[in-house]
Amino acid sequence: MKQPWATLALLAIAAAPLFGQKIGTGTSDSSQVIHLKTALNHLTVIELREPVTQVATGSQTFKVEWRENKVFVQPTEADAATNLFIWTASRRLNYELEPAGAVATMDFGVDETPAQVSAPKPANITPPRPSPAEVLLAGKPVRQESAKPTKKPVDIVIHDVYEENGRAFVRYAVRNRGSHAYDVTTPRVYMLEGAHYPQSLYELAYSQLGDREADRLTMTLESRLPVLESHVQSPHLAPGQESMGVVAVPLPSSTEPTVFRFQFANDDREQITAFLVR
Repeated sequence: MKQPWATLALLAIAAAPLFGQKIGTGTSDSSQVIHLKTALNHLTVIELREPVTQVATGSQTFKVEWRENKVFVQPTEADAATNLFIWTASRRLNYELEPAGAVATMDFGVDETPAQVSAPKPANITPPRPSPAEVLLAGKPVRQESAKPTKKPVDIVIHDVYEENGRAFVRYAVRNRGSHAYDVTTPRVYMLEGAHYPQSLYELAYSQLGDREADRLTMTLESRLPVLESHVQSPHLAPGQESMGVVAVPLPSSTEPTVFRFQFANDDREQITAFLVR
C-alpha cells in the first residue's frame, strides 16, 4: 500500500526542478552585460529582433553557433566561464556565460526585450494664415448705421470680419483727425460677457456701435482676450492720415451675439475704443 505513494513522491521530486527552468528576456542596451546560466548537454537559445552578423567568445569551452536572428550556446566543460559578444547591423550585445550548473536553474532561452516605441508628441500645428484675397472675398462687412459721427481726434472704423478655425480677423481703419501725430499700437481686446442692449443684439450683428450706443450697453463681466495676430499698415500717423490694420482674436463657441471692445492707445487722455457686435 505504501509503494504507490512512494512512487508519486519520487515523481514529484523529479518534476520539481522543471519549475525553475525559465525563458527570460534581455536588454538591447550595448552598455549592459547579460548573465546566462547554462547546463551541460543543453542548449541556451538567444533570440534577437534582427539578424546576427558575427559572434565571438573568449574561450572554446562553449560551443556557439548562429542562424539568422538566433544564437545557440552550449557548454562543453563543467567549470568554465567566459564572455560572449553578438553583433547585429545596428549594435553589439554583451553576455557573461556562467559555468554550467543544474538544469533546474539554467536559462533555456533569452528573448530580446521588444523595442519601446515612444508615442509621438502631438505637433504644435499653427493654423494657416488666410491670404489677403480670402479676407477680402470671404470677410463679412461691418455696418456703420449705428455708429454716430465722432469728434474725437482719433477715429476707429471697423470694415469687415473674416472668421475661420475658431479665429476672427478684424480689419479696421485708424483716422487721425487731430492736430498732432498718433502712434497706432496693438489694441487690447475684451469680450463683454452677459451683454444686454435695449434692442435685440441679433439685429445689430456685424455692426459697429458708436459711443452713444455703447453707453447703453450693460454687462456682467468683461474678459480680456489674447491677441493672436496684429498687423498695421503704418504705425505712425501724422494729422490727416489714415492707416489700415488687422487684429486676430479667438472666437467664443457661443452662437449668441457677442460684443467685443477694442481698446487702442489713448490720445490726450481720451480713450480710443471701438465696439463690435458679432
